[in-house]
Amino acid sequence: MSYSLGDGLVTLALAAGIVGYVFVERRYRIQRLQIVHAERMKAMEQGIPLVEVGEDREGERKPADTRTLPLIGLMLLAFAVGAMIVMFAILPVTQKHLWVAPLPVAFMGLGLLWYHLVLEKPRF
Repeated sequence: MSYSLGDGLVTLALAAGIVGYVFVERRYRIQRLQIVHAERMKAMEQGIPLVEVGEDREGERKPADTRTLPLIGLMLLAFAVGAMIVMFAILPVTQKHLWVAPLPVAFMGLGLLWYHLVLEKPRF
């Protein structure tokens, strides 16, 4: 298999994007902690009592949003049905049987919707 220069550039750009994102995220976290530290030091100098609060709240878990599963299910189902319609419309006669290829994605969407509607208590 032969790779072109474009393939290498795409790979390098993707790697650079990931490294850049990690760098920016860590830099933001460090700056945020420095600001919190400076505020706490200023409050201690002025004699203001401080409430002990964890400086890094990333470990706290947010309550799960109950709309996530049905939204993902609807998106998967819509994508799969749309792809099936387009494939049925544009494929040549010899390949018409391939229109069912996105069917597993449609079943995943239906499964997520079924799970939400039957097993969870829907709260729309």
